[in-house]
Amino acid sequence: MLDDLPLVLDRDAEQPLSVQVAQGLRAAASTGLLRADDRLPSSRSLAQRLGVSRTVVAAAYDQLHAEGWIAGRRGSGTYLTTAPAEAPARPSPRTTAEHAPELLDLGPGAPCVEAIDQSAWRRAWRAAADDSPIVRKDRGGEPEYRAAVAEHLLRHRGLGAGSKTEVLATAGTSSAVGEFAAALLRPGDTIAMEDPGYQRAAGAFLAAGVRVLPVPIDADGLRVDRLPDGIKAVYCTPAHQFPLGTRMQAARRVQLVEFARRAGLLIIEDDYDGELRYDTAPLPLLAAMAPDVVVHLGTTSKILSPTLGVGWLVAAPDITEAVVAHRERTGTSPSSAGQRVLAEFARHGDLARHLRRLRRAVPPRRALVVDELRRRGLAVLGDDAGSHIVVPLDSAATEERAIAAGRERGIALDGLARHHLVAQGHPLAAADGPHTFGIALGYTALNRSELETAVPIAGASLALTVSSDLASSR
Repeated sequence: MLDDLPLVLDRDAEQPLSVQVAQGLRAAASTGLLRADDRLPSSRSLAQRLGVSRTVVAAAYDQLHAEGWIAGRRGSGTYLTTAPAEAPARPSPRTTAEHAPELLDLGPGAPCVEAIDQSAWRRAWRAAADDSPIVRKDRGGEPEYRAAVAEHLLRHRGLGAGSKTEVLATAGTSSAVGEFAAALLRPGDTIAMEDPGYQRAAGAFLAAGVRVLPVPIDADGLRVDRLPDGIKAVYCTPAHQFPLGTRMQAARRVQLVEFARRAGLLIIEDDYDGELRYDTAPLPLLAAMAPDVVVHLGTTSKILSPTLGVGWLVAAPDITEAVVAHRERTGTSPSSAGQRVLAEFARHGDLARHLRRLRRAVPPRRALVVDELRRRGLAVLGDDAGSHIVVPLDSAATEERAIAAGRERGIALDGLARHHLVAQGHPLAAADGPHTFGIALGYTALNRSELETAVPIAGASLALTVSSDLASSR
């Protein structure tokens, strides 16, 4: 029985109170608050709650009974007999055609969850649930989580958090970018960003009112010589540039750090999948080279799963204090549950074992993709790292045709054009538009069986598109 129906009566209205009660009950049934076979309050109890006489409610019930909305059951009470039909189901946003099959997604940026040891995963969740519920959040993050991240960064990324830096928990890299912008930048400030680059980071800056200036990249990384004066920060992905898949070379890293120190600006180093290298040891992190000017960001969403919803920020104390102060003002902070699970996953060495397993499981997937594409005469770009490669194409039109060809064959492909700031209609983007085209092809989102199905389709779709364009150009 629903005793808390939201019925509001206006005693100054011209309509009788009994009519208002009946209208309120009809509205509750029409919106789904009341459903067929729901028991209504007795006329006496509803009258007492509304502060009216029982006669008012009895008259409303009589009217609804006459209309067929309600009926009494001897010895049981009054029940709703009619409810509106359910609203038609909304189509899935992932499909445009009715009954269209779900596409096999070969887009970049997804973790290889198939490599997770399910027993260790469940053990971490159970152990996290054994802790007592928290009463007040530590805005900087759970101490156990911050300690686990510090150990992880030291062992796997060569970054020691000492007196010059502090570790904060975040809700992931995009969230950390937004917090950095809100805490340390002002609306109208300008930052520089790789182009093409990570559009969610650009979106976080833009949402904070920060202007984002696209800066081109080449084989060695972000073009430091193209950085303008007057910017407040530089955002980059030096370990594995997103989406082109290259890494910033050592000389370019030194050049960037020197520029930042001369100009008095900060470097935001997004190390979104830096743990995933399969060929050589990674170059030193920018944060290890220059902790005074670098804000280091990392995430669990690429090495484990977005399920946890947590990442980290490592920076000088004045920066971390500003971020924590922003959280105190806004009442925001990352998930404590995700932090606890990661801390438990790391406690007995399961995180380290997972990374070793991941580095064994992913290279064969990459080889499957690369071998198929090269067998078809397609070029492949990107370091032997991360979770995607790039197939370069000549134009936006070729890229669009390749995506359409894949979709027709049941796979989803991701083009580079949308990763340019100009693709987002940004006012500071280059007037000539995107200048790098191709397909960023991921190999970790699908399970092995799905990947073996999807990769030949992708290779055939791309090869057919490229050959058709070559034939038409002759």
